[in-house]
Amino acid sequence: MSAELETLLAKQACTELVYRFARGLDRRDEETLRCVFHPEGTDDHGYWTGTGADFVTWVLPLLAGMERTQHLIGNVLVEVQGTRAVAESYFVASHDLTDTSGNPARMTTAGRYLDEFRKHEGQWRIFHRRAVYDWNANEPRTDNWDRSASSPRDFGKPDRSDSVFAFAERLNSPD
Repeated sequence: MSAELETLLAKQACTELVYRFARGLDRRDEETLRCVFHPEGTDDHGYWTGTGADFVTWVLPLLAGMERTQHLIGNVLVEVQGTRAVAESYFVASHDLTDTSGNPARMTTAGRYLDEFRKHEGQWRIFHRRAVYDWNANEPRTDNWDRSASSPRDFGKPDRSDSVFAFAERLNSPD
């Protein structure tokens, strides 16, 4: 395999880890979150710092207190050198919750993930993640869709019952 192709594949693998982390958070998927981190991986979210494994243990109960979240990822720039890589990835994360007065609210946070990746047993993993915060906003939530069972819309769910998991199974079903 050429060096250019190997670098391209490494960049794609690292980029997908960033995306998988976001999906893991939004679907509150412990298995996915644990798989993105290197066994010796660490995470520094500023207000929380520790191992990648401990981050997962810490963040899942925090997310359980929110109705829904959505982490959007953009501007992923990955630089690769051998079995190590670094990346800067922009994020905008919206968190639907109830404010201290009991009203529906949305907290939006934007910033960047600074990631160091390393190969572990032939697979790229996050070795260290640092969250850098650029801005945030808190506002009343105005969601007015009918979210009842009779609604014609398919709403996202913060767990593995979300439609994406059944949809992905289409790859394993015969035509």
